[in-house]
Amino acid sequence: MLSGPVDVCVDRPVLSLDRPFTYELPAELEAGVGSLVRVPFHGRQVRAWVLGPAEEVPARMLSVRALASPVRFFDGPTLELLRWVSERYVAPLAAVIARSHPPRVASVERELLGGGGGLRGGRSADSTRLARLVPSAPPAPPTDPTGLARLVPSAPPGPLVRYRNGRSLLEALCGSGGTFVLRPAPEDEVAVALECVGAALQQGRGALVLVPEADPLPATAIALREAFGDAVGMLLGGGRNERYRTWLEIRAGRYACVIGTRPAVFAPVPRLGLVYVCRESHALHREERAPYYHVRDVALERARILGAACVASALLPSVETTAMPHVLVEPHERRWPPVEVVRPGPEGRAPRLVSALKGARRGFLFSPVPGYGVARVCRACGEPAACAACGGLLRAEEGRVRCTVCGSDGRCAGCGASDFGVVRGGAERVEEWAGRIARVPVRRIGRGRGPRPPGPAEILVGGIEAVKDFGPVGLDLVAVLDADVASRRPGLSARERALASWMEAAAWARPNGRVIVQTRHPNDPAVQALVTGRPERFHRAEATRRAEAGFPPGAPVFRVRGVPGLEDELRALRPGTLLVSGLGDESVCLVALDRAGVAEFGRAVRALAERGIVSRVEAEPHL
Repeated sequence: MLSGPVDVCVDRPVLSLDRPFTYELPAELEAGVGSLVRVPFHGRQVRAWVLGPAEEVPARMLSVRALASPVRFFDGPTLELLRWVSERYVAPLAAVIARSHPPRVASVERELLGGGGGLRGGRSADSTRLARLVPSAPPAPPTDPTGLARLVPSAPPGPLVRYRNGRSLLEALCGSGGTFVLRPAPEDEVAVALECVGAALQQGRGALVLVPEADPLPATAIALREAFGDAVGMLLGGGRNERYRTWLEIRAGRYACVIGTRPAVFAPVPRLGLVYVCRESHALHREERAPYYHVRDVALERARILGAACVASALLPSVETTAMPHVLVEPHERRWPPVEVVRPGPEGRAPRLVSALKGARRGFLFSPVPGYGVARVCRACGEPAACAACGGLLRAEEGRVRCTVCGSDGRCAGCGASDFGVVRGGAERVEEWAGRIARVPVRRIGRGRGPRPPGPAEILVGGIEAVKDFGPVGLDLVAVLDADVASRRPGLSARERALASWMEAAAWARPNGRVIVQTRHPNDPAVQALVTGRPERFHRAEATRRAEAGFPPGAPVFRVRGVPGLEDELRALRPGTLLVSGLGDESVCLVALDRAGVAEFGRAVRALAERGIVSRVEAEPHL
């Protein structure tokens, strides 16, 4: 408990107020670091979190008025992590704290605590109390190594002992910590996650497994839950009450292993010894709302603070991950499905693919372009097809022609007609022609059709949205129909996202199955990475390309909006890259920095926000 002058973080998530405020904390409130309190602020009572004893005591202070919750939402090490996130992503600390746990539900607290304060103290005491307060809960796992080891079923050694640096990773899970990039063999992806979590639990250490998406439930999450049962907690979707209840149970020590999406990177797992990031290069590991953090970076920092091991696992690690200091863990021998490279045929019907389709009973056709085709010409006036509302591209999809930019029904910008000549090509058209060739049903993953693996006698057609963590699927045929689309897509990471999807789809093929990629550029580094199953050449090419564009891998990037004159203020900070554009009356500056300069940049931007020059900061924007 704390009393006397304390620093608090006021729940006002704006950069201009991003600093601690000092208040007098009465002892009778029994508050401490992480407590949620109510304080007077600018004539109103607002929420605030206690950060700790004040370092500088002003001559006059207001008093904390009330304790808003008996729960302490963070401890000292977690506060260190939250402050790091605030600095790294130039985000208000209040925003970081608010996003580090599910929204509070007072009724759930009353139900679990019975009106008491059982969640205020240490985690070992909470564990016993919470297990007693929640009738459906199994006994909370003990926090001693022997007790946690009993949760792990005995099993033979997993694949890691046969991997390069696999034994080093297993030793790190015993307590030494470290950063590891894991490139599992396709058939081992789930098995190595199980082995890592099991090794951590055997040592009496908790595990945190981060997945990019919750629907459908990833195969890794399913396997962990089946292996470790009630020791596994899920922060995956659910209603507001359910998520807060689960978070309180995690904090109380009920679960030894926690599986969750982005927000779970802050989950208060007791005695954390492993942070495992699944499909690390997946785009959904980047938070789309303030504070815009990336799970990979937060996981690395949290592991460093706690002395835990951080494992970034992916068939294709991101360029950013390979640029940081790490230990690479991978099979000694090449274990990758054979990949055949062919030139595209009409509408993607290469002769070798057509032949393979005739004999396949179970397969997946990766078609990156949605719809049936693209409208090229207006049949009424002969003008090139363009949206009448915005001038955008028109695509035939689900029996209608729509604008790909604004979504309007397709009408000619010249004459308003809705009859267009369409150049056929896209997932719908692939479904049509493949259905005439294959001897089993061909179906498409499209609007309103949830992703799933192909059935026992079925061929599915889909794009990136269809490639999920289904575990080993064992397909006869996997085909990438237009690999060259990746090089034409906008975005600095478009090629990496495409290659990651190709590799995850190729991993669905059984060992003696077939993987066919159609491309006019067989020597492209991305295509060769798919062929060999080794991305080193691709990573080198990507690192060079991004550096030449002014955004080298690992360089912090910010998009800053503000009044005219912002450019001159930011240029004085000497960023590595500064690109400027306009948006109405505001200036928009895209800035790339050296990591060592982020702290200075953050202080300067906060000062500019106080002066009214900066209105918004977005970290790691999609480029």
